[in-house]
This record gives sequence, structure tokens and C-alpha cells, in this order.
Amino acid sequence: MHTLSRILNDHPELALFLTLAIGYAIGKFRVGSFTLGSVAGCLIAGVLIGQTGVEVANDVKQAFFLLFLFAIGYRTGPQFFRSLNREALPQIAITALVCVVGLAVVWALAALLGLNVGSAAGLLAGAMTESATVGVAIDTFRKTGAQEAVQRAFEADVATAFAVSYLVGVIATILVLSQLLPRLLARPLREACAEMEAKLNAAAEGQTTGESARRAIEARAFVVDPRWVGMSVLEAEAQVPRGAKAYIEQIRRGSDIVAAYPDFRFETGDVVAVAGLRGLLVDKGAGIGREIDDAELLDIPTETLDVVVTKKSVIGKTLFELRREPEARTIFLRKMTRLGEDLPAYGGLKVERGDVMTIVGSRKHVEEAAAVVGYADRPTTATDMVYVAMFIFFGGMIGIPALRIGALELGLGVAVGTLLGGLVAGWLRARRRTFGFVPAATLWLFDSVGLSAFIACVGISAGPSFVSGLLASGPALVLITIVVVVASHGLAVLVGTRLFKMNEGVLLGTCCGAGTSAPALAAVQDVAKSSVPALGYGLGYAIGNVLLALWGAVLVTVLGGAG
Repeated sequence: MHTLSRILNDHPELALFLTLAIGYAIGKFRVGSFTLGSVAGCLIAGVLIGQTGVEVANDVKQAFFLLFLFAIGYRTGPQFFRSLNREALPQIAITALVCVVGLAVVWALAALLGLNVGSAAGLLAGAMTESATVGVAIDTFRKTGAQEAVQRAFEADVATAFAVSYLVGVIATILVLSQLLPRLLARPLREACAEMEAKLNAAAEGQTTGESARRAIEARAFVVDPRWVGMSVLEAEAQVPRGAKAYIEQIRRGSDIVAAYPDFRFETGDVVAVAGLRGLLVDKGAGIGREIDDAELLDIPTETLDVVVTKKSVIGKTLFELRREPEARTIFLRKMTRLGEDLPAYGGLKVERGDVMTIVGSRKHVEEAAAVVGYADRPTTATDMVYVAMFIFFGGMIGIPALRIGALELGLGVAVGTLLGGLVAGWLRARRRTFGFVPAATLWLFDSVGLSAFIACVGISAGPSFVSGLLASGPALVLITIVVVVASHGLAVLVGTRLFKMNEGVLLGTCCGAGTSAPALAAVQDVAKSSVPALGYGLGYAIGNVLLALWGAVLVTVLGGAG
């Protein structure tokens, strides 16, 4: 151990990567359906490694944190700016209420119980499960001009409070939103979600997830029935049952294969390649004609493509409205995603800027549809690092100016400025696809590794005093965390149901987003047996991330300034 300690102290960069390795391993630990997560795992690992006395340069910690903040902003930017409209006011108000009540309760109880500003900041971050609050609080406290020893003590208090309250906060948020509050609603959660599904005319046919040997969407070849002779392609496709979807891709006439344009009229012996949902073709195939295996006719290049919504002509329309567009006739919607969360593809669902539509069809038709909706998000490993680095730089520069009052500086700070820079970068990328591309894998690296490395550094610096701090304030932190979660989400649900008359499923999903808790969303959807809560999650998550990050600066400014 002495040799390992010496090596780590001589090479702190190795200590950081050892912490990440141990932290991610701890984060995979599972109890039932609950996993600890990489954030908590890296904090615990950092505390353990910190017992060796190793020190990691503060600049390294801040660099990782800025990557994390940029990733948050980049991902949520389109949804954040899109949400600033009258129609979204109830969800905005509920999100703000959750965040404001969380801040107020922490502020009040910290003062009542005599917790210092570091413990209060870590408590707020953990109870609301928003790790960005930790970094913004540390960045803000550094500008107070406190001595190095005081700053170290502050970071140790933040890490201790965050370690306790984060674990409790994750569990409490899941239980409160999925078990406690649904029992207090005026009607069962499943009933509320079923009502919303009916309102949105639930369910896109053919929506699939994962891999399966069964093909939900396929093409089959049929020798046309005599009653089709003389009928046009447009007239034949008009016979597809309402709510179903199938179209004629191409036609064999003799030895020739021709495109199926709307005015094409069938003759005896024509063979048609019909693409559609498997169930529909199985049930209705006999009405089309005798099925045959025509390999050449069915050899149609197909593609599954992610398309990012950016076109103004599409934004705000429902899926039913988009389905009537000419380009939608020959493609199928497989999945809808918003901020990384799958959405139920209900016909009444309104499409928003930045949504990702996974569509399936022949390559030609898929590309035509992509041009109408926005742009194709094809897999690539290329990251526009000029774009990323410049927005981090300029965002940080915006955050530097501050108003000095005595020893206290009031300003956004580099961290909040970088978050805002990320928001603008993501929004601009959603509007123009010619620059600023960051692949999902790179975004994950910035988000997950950026945050985990930052938290690991916080844990390492807090290591020597962590245990004593935990023993001194642990019970109080657990109690306050539970109060924060119950008060913030309980009041939000009360106001949402009584004042705004929101659908209970959407309301609980908004609360999950406001508390930045994807595990809680999964638990709520499981209880509801519906994907309706996901409709509220995206907007709550986008605004909640920004507000809770700002709260780190607000709390330190208020409590630190008061002190």
C-alpha cells in the first residue's frame, strides 16, 4: 500500500484513471433493479483513493466539468428554447416550482440546523440529483477569495453532503414519484394515462424497439387479383384500412420492373411489391392477389434512418398531420426520441425541434422524407471540435464578468457561462445542420466521463476529512434530503392537478424531468404501464438542468454572503 500511495502521489493522473476504473465498477453494483450509478461510484472511489493524500490539479477537474456542462447544454438546447412559449407554461411553472421549493427548503433547513454553506450546496445537489450544482457551487465559492485551506474544507463538505444526499435522493425520488404520490391522486395513474392515450389517439402501428427475428415491416409480392385490372395505384392504395399503412413500391410487367407512380394502371398478370406492416399483409394479402416469391422485384434497398426535426414547416404538427404529407406515404415511423428518452408515437403527439424520428423505408423514400423533416443523423465518428471548443471558450468568457461587493463577486461564473454556451450551441445545431455535429458517443463521453472525472476529483480532495464529516452530519443530511424530495414534488403535484389541471401522467413525468431523474421516469412508466409520463420529461429536464445548476451559485452567494 505504501508503494501504491507513493506512485499515485507522484503520478496523480494515474490516480484519476484508477479512480474512474474503480468508480465505474462500483456504479454497476445492483440491488434488485437499483444500480448505484457511475456518479456515486466515482465519488466513493475518489474518497478511497483520497486517503493516500494524492492531489489532482484543480485545472484538470474544471476542464472535465466544463465538458460535462457543454454536453448538458448541447443536448437540451433545442428543447429548452422551444419550450419558451405560452403553450408550455404549465410545465415550465411546475419545473420552476420543483426547483424553487427544493432550493428554499435546503436554504431554510440549513440555516435552522446550522449547516455550513458547503454542506448546503452538496445537499441541494444530491437531493435534486443534479451533479452540475456541485461544480457551479465550487466555482462560485472560489471567487469569494477564501484561503486555500478554506476552499478545501468547502469542497470536502460539498462532497460529504453530496455522497449521502445523492444516494438518498435517487431512492426517495423514485419512491415518492412512483409509489407515494400516485396513491394520493384523485384517480388511478393508469386511468389518467389511458385518458391521455385516447386523447392523442394512441399508438403508431409498427413502432418497435430492440432486435427481433420477426420483421414488423416488410415487402411481399402478389400477382394482382382480376378486380385490380384497370385500377390505378392511387385507387388501390386508397383501399388500405383507416389507421393502417401499406403502399405499392414497384411493379413487374412482363420482364420489366417499373416504379409505382400514382396514375399507373394495372393489367392482367402484373406483380406488385407491397410494403407494409406484417400483420396487415398477412390479414389482407389474399385480397391483393396470389402471393409469390419474386426475389428480383423484392430486392429493394431499404434503410433505417434517424432524422432530426429542424424544419419550421414540421415543428408543432402532430404525427397524424405529418402522416398526410406526400413523403410520409412510403415510410414508416419506428421510434420517436426526445432528449435521449423514447416517446410514445401517438398520432396526436406534437413534434418539437430537436426530436429524433427513426424512420424505415426504401432508401430513396427515406431520404426524401428526411429532407422534409430536417436532416439525416447518420452514424459518424467525426466531431466538430472547433465548434465545441469555441462555444466552451466564449460561454466561459461570458460568465467571467462579475460585480464585486466587498470580497464577494456576483456574476454567472465560467461554469454557468459554459452551460449557456452549450444551450446556444445545441440550439444552433438543431437549426442548421452544416456545422457543429457531435456524435452520440462523443456526447456520452463528455457527459458521463466529464462528470464522473470531476466528481472523482472532488472525492479525492475530500478524502482525508470525508469520514469525520459523514459521522458528524450524516443523519441530518438523510432527513433533510427526504424532506426536500417530498416537499418539492408533493407541492408540484398538488399545484399541477388543482391549478393547472394537468394530466397526472404528464405531470409526474414533468416532475421526473425537473428533478433530472431518469430512473424515476422509468419507475413511473412501469407503474402507469404507459409511456405517457415521457411526454412531460423532456421539457422538465431541459429547464431543470439550467435552474438547478444556477442554484449552486445562488446558494453559495446567499449563504456565503450572509456568512
